[in-house]
Amino acid sequence: MEALLLDRSLINTVSQYYFKQVKNFFPDGIEVSFLELEKIVEISLLKLKITFSYLNSKYYQDDFEKIFNLLNGDHYSMLLYSISRNFFIEVNNENYATKTFLLNKMLHGIDVFYKVKLPEVFLFVHPLGTVLGNANYGNFFCVYQGCTVGSKVGQYVYPEFGEKTILYSHSSIIGKCKIGNRVILGANSSIISTDVQDNTLVLGYFPGHTFKKVNEDNFKAIFLD
Repeated sequence: MEALLLDRSLINTVSQYYFKQVKNFFPDGIEVSFLELEKIVEISLLKLKITFSYLNSKYYQDDFEKIFNLLNGDHYSMLLYSISRNFFIEVNNENYATKTFLLNKMLHGIDVFYKVKLPEVFLFVHPLGTVLGNANYGNFFCVYQGCTVGSKVGQYVYPEFGEKTILYSHSSIIGKCKIGNRVILGANSSIISTDVQDNTLVLGYFPGHTFKKVNEDNFKAIFLD
């Protein structure tokens, strides 16, 4: 359990920073107590600490309290998603869940609603313009900028992911897609209502996309087993 403890000063600093942003951007007069807000921030930071421990990057591989940076957009966008999600699932506060979702959208250009359930280990990499819809996400999910996961218009059927997925820039997965384990969508690629087997690299736009064998080094560069 010791590994799941956090420095109280970090929790307080992050809580104050986040609280001021929400209050200034959304002055609707609806507030929660600082203690409740701080508890949600603590839960979110603890979950993010676990996430960071599985990420293979100099920006993530050190003591969490030392490396977590409010001015690192990837760090903060991941935290804001977690805060919005936890306001919803822990205390059913959709007002603050919505404000936090919108704050993340304003600051980082990512659209991932608080009802979307991302896995324990996920990574946003400069995610400007990325939209993540109500898919079934597998663990070890990484997404870059300009990506889309969602349904076909009017159908509301979403993709299902296995473990270890990387969506490189401007790739998209739309509709009833069953994605296997260790799958990569290359930059500027897309699939629509298409299944993808394990260990596959997807290249090109649907319906002219192609499948190739994935290079495992791509996963090792991002995730720790």
